[in-house]
Amino acid sequence: MAPTSAFNLQTCARKNILQLVPYRCARDDYKDDGSNILLDANENAYGPSLPFNCPDESEAGIGYDYTHLNRYPDPHQEDLKRLFCNYRNKNPTKPLTPANLFLGVGSDEAIDAVLRCFCIPGRDKILTCPPTYGMYSVSAQVNDVEVIREPLDLVSGEFELRPDAINKRLSEDPTIKLVYICSPGNPTAGTVDPEAVRKVLAHPTWNGVIVVDEAYIDFAPEGSSLAPCVVDHPNLVVMQTLSKAFGLAGIRLGAAFTAPEIARLLNNLKAPYSVSSTTSSLAMAALSPAGLAVKNENVRRLLVQRDRIISELPELPGIGRFLGGFDSNFLLVEILDNNAVPNSGVAKKVYEQLAEEHGVIVRYRGGEAGCTGCLRITVGTEAEVGRLLKKLRETLNAVRGE
Repeated sequence: MAPTSAFNLQTCARKNILQLVPYRCARDDYKDDGSNILLDANENAYGPSLPFNCPDESEAGIGYDYTHLNRYPDPHQEDLKRLFCNYRNKNPTKPLTPANLFLGVGSDEAIDAVLRCFCIPGRDKILTCPPTYGMYSVSAQVNDVEVIREPLDLVSGEFELRPDAINKRLSEDPTIKLVYICSPGNPTAGTVDPEAVRKVLAHPTWNGVIVVDEAYIDFAPEGSSLAPCVVDHPNLVVMQTLSKAFGLAGIRLGAAFTAPEIARLLNNLKAPYSVSSTTSSLAMAALSPAGLAVKNENVRRLLVQRDRIISELPELPGIGRFLGGFDSNFLLVEILDNNAVPNSGVAKKVYEQLAEEHGVIVRYRGGEAGCTGCLRITVGTEAEVGRLLKKLRETLNAVRGE
């Protein structure tokens, strides 16, 4: 039985979005089966201006038929959505369906779309839980939406979500319409306790939406995704991407699982052809059985190297604790000064010298809440990790004068 909720879509979403009549094209009504003469969208009927007519893998690099690029892509992407749902379905009695899905240009489009759907510029607010992904605040600022910050637990070093503190904020300020939660966190690398998320979802009076960003979820233990839970919660949005575990950052495809009512609003307000035909084709290949096998093997190899870093990095002089968790393809680690104290100044020097003198680029995170002296290190290949460990040792010795 679905839990009770104070969420009311009709009063939570912006009035103009609820009344929005989405852009429609003739192919909403007449889907092309290959036999139609398409004279509805002002396309070039002679095809794309490319130096081949019948590309094959040797010419085009991938087995995709570029001769169809003169046609606009399918605005609904039902087949691709079905593959996404099949990949995440865990509940046979309440399966995810294409009606639960919004597809956009990376997760960033989903972040922005949810903001535009629910937040009135200059009036409403969002809540974030630093340290966290910076695009939530950037998108809020672009949309003239104030950001309220309720930090993760900064004392333990594990960066756990604080649902009681979040709920207190939501009770005090009904203009907070969205809560953005990153799981696994960026830069914290740990998954959020599902019960903590459910505690916020169960707020008895708040009329708003919880957005869980799961960009790195495929590096976490099996079954960590909250995507299947959207069928039970009318105000839960779970964002995912093909940029990380699938290694397809270049095709810019993000997905948001949610209740059909919210998915419909998000799809109504997006540009009709934002997901290109080439992006769709590559995504479907990645979500095919063969593509998933490649993804699984690459994730396995990355996790081996992650374990290697966890084992070998602490042996270097000047390395402190790993903060956060171990559920992503990166790690958050402290850099120590000569007094064995985490030091952001030292971390910044290590970051700069590692890049400028050795060509090894990590990410400085010492300026974020709870991350004093921290670098965020992405897990690379076996050769890349070997070079990282060697050059980081040299850099630490140089910066610390050893």
